Amino acid sequence: MREVQWERMFPDELETAMAACPVVWAPQGLCEPHGPQNTLGLDALKAQAICVAAAREHGGIVAPVDYWHVHETGVFAPWARNAIGEMRTWMTAVPAWIHFKNVCYQWRAFDALGFHAAINVTGHYGANWTDLKTLTGLLQPHLSMRLYGLPDWEANINGFDGQGNNKGDHAGKVETSLLWALRPECVDVSRIPPAEVQKSLREEHRHFAMGADAPLADRRVGERMVRDEVAYLGRRAKELLAAYDKDAPKEHKPVSFVELERIWQEVIKPNFVNFRCMQNVEPQQLPPADSRWSFNCHIPDGIG
Repeated sequence: MREVQWERMFPDELETAMAACPVVWAPQGLCEPHGPQNTLGLDALKAQAICVAAAREHGGIVAPVDYWHVHETGVFAPWARNAIGEMRTWMTAVPAWIHFKNVCYQWRAFDALGFHAAINVTGHYGANWTDLKTLTGLLQPHLSMRLYGLPDWEANINGFDGQGNNKGDHAGKVETSLLWALRPECVDVSRIPPAEVQKSLREEHRHFAMGADAPLADRRVGERMVRDEVAYLGRRAKELLAAYDKDAPKEHKPVSFVELERIWQEVIKPNFVNFRCMQNVEPQQLPPADSRWSFNCHIPDGIG
């Protein structure tokens, strides 16, 4: 099977793949609780495997997966308090401003290498995916290649039921089915608690942020959803390449680190007011002061 993962390819293989299809697929996610039935890396594992399938089907190169993603700050803290509780989380979380700056540097690197299009696929859902789209719009005028960022559920056009519903969830029937199809060794449905245990809402029975409908997960449905997502992403890649060809720059000028820092300070940071991940929650939504989710919840003014 043709290798498409950047870190696993030889230089001549990378050059051949680039010449054939100058698209880079950039998967991202994080390790976080996804129920007892899924391994912690579900978000990133899912995004990476979908990107690999898309690259093998449509061409392009899959960038090394980024496991360090947004959590704990702002709106994520009260959600985590309710869905996870006070147990050890095993998260690979960074502040929103760190994550998005890293994404900018990744895009800068892709553009400097000469890719014509970059598609960022995040397997992590929440306020971050809308901010990814905001960031794309802000940085696009400063790069030659065409950018697109989306949560993988956006590509799941037919959803779990095949009618366009149930496109995404958190460790429920959708995500569990997708990971089961993509990385079966990372799913063990026998770990799903019995129905009578699931009825409990006490903190000790939060089930590690498992979705209530996880018992409905179906590997075969996951396989069909994967095919749907790969087809959608292929169409997006074709559109981005066409857009690049239409307005390709006469001379490609890579953005330097210094220039990117200027763009960050003058263009992106002033727009934090439009980033959902950069908003503090109302006082009544704050986790209790003795909660593990309280000390990173507040986002200081001027950060980033």
